[in-house]
Amino acid sequence: MSAAQRLRARLRTHWPLLVVLATVLLGLQRVVTEHWREGSALFGIAMLAAAGMRLALPPDRVGLLAIRGRHADALIYGGFGVVVLALAMTITRGSLSVG
Repeated sequence: MSAAQRLRARLRTHWPLLVVLATVLLGLQRVVTEHWREGSALFGIAMLAAAGMRLALPPDRVGLLAIRGRHADALIYGGFGVVVLALAMTITRGSLSVG
């Protein structure tokens, strides 16, 4: 098996994690540029996407999103996503400045 084939096989397995990480990095960029609400919402959306992919994808395609059982992972990812998204909706100010 060539190096390119091995890379394609790994990407086929781990693309769900790459999607979640890309969304988190985009959220982090929004937080760093003082768009706290948008960045936090993207964190929550990333976790909800992880929950959805964990439920929808077969075990051989979910890659590193699989930590525990399918339903436990989806419940934890989904619960965390809902909580973070709810908190993001309560952020009223655009920065952490006091005053």
